[in-house]
Amino acid sequence: MIAVLTQEARLLLAAVRYFTRVPVPTWVGHSADQTRLSARYFPLVGILVGGGSAGVWWLCQTFLPAPVSLLLAMIAGVAATGAFHEDGLADFCDGFGGGADRAAVLRIMKDSRVGSYGVLGLGAVLALKFAALSYLPFKLLPLVLIAGHSLSRFTAVTFLYTHPYAREEADAKAAAFAPGIGAAQLAVAGAFGLAPLLLLPPVLLPGLVPVAALRVWLAALLRRRIGGYTGDCLGAAQQLSEALFYLAALGLWTST
Repeated sequence: MIAVLTQEARLLLAAVRYFTRVPVPTWVGHSADQTRLSARYFPLVGILVGGGSAGVWWLCQTFLPAPVSLLLAMIAGVAATGAFHEDGLADFCDGFGGGADRAAVLRIMKDSRVGSYGVLGLGAVLALKFAALSYLPFKLLPLVLIAGHSLSRFTAVTFLYTHPYAREEADAKAAAFAPGIGAAQLAVAGAFGLAPLLLLPPVLLPGLVPVAALRVWLAALLRRRIGGYTGDCLGAAQQLSEALFYLAALGLWTST
């Protein structure tokens, strides 16, 4: 039992190391297989990052205006992950916006430079997240923030189960996930990804529908354009589904 718990702790810390700038102990170790298996805990990392952002918001709103507090909370989340997902979204927008064929899309996404599609796409998504969250009531904002972080990471994880890795080279960071994940791992990720939704008012639960629709659309787009996913595609899936969930939550709340 202790060995099992130790192994799971290693996987959780491996997920923290992969997705955040938080240092982890050296005893965690590192291997491609460990990184792949840690995917089950990616939504839990989302809960931690979202919880940290909510904590920054709660602390700041006691002495700062609400918009400033929310902006600082979002900055804290970006800083915690090193803009990992945001970078993926920008590359995704550049690749799919400017690439005429599969090879061009993959080449553009691998380019470290950010183009106009990336700047506009990232700016639009960040602005939408800020605007949607800023109109939520005080009691709902931290819960929706945490739920958005966990749900969006689960959305990204589902592509590890349903889609192949699109690149042939093995030097990319997401190449560790090329073998994919199994149904058991997906179920664990789903439990962590959906758990925060239980804390929300039932009226907000239909917000899952547009996120699921986005996932279906992205799945078809990735298969048609590049035949699978890349790390940048996972980052885009996370960012887009997070923003859409916030917008859906706002719409559902204001319509009641």
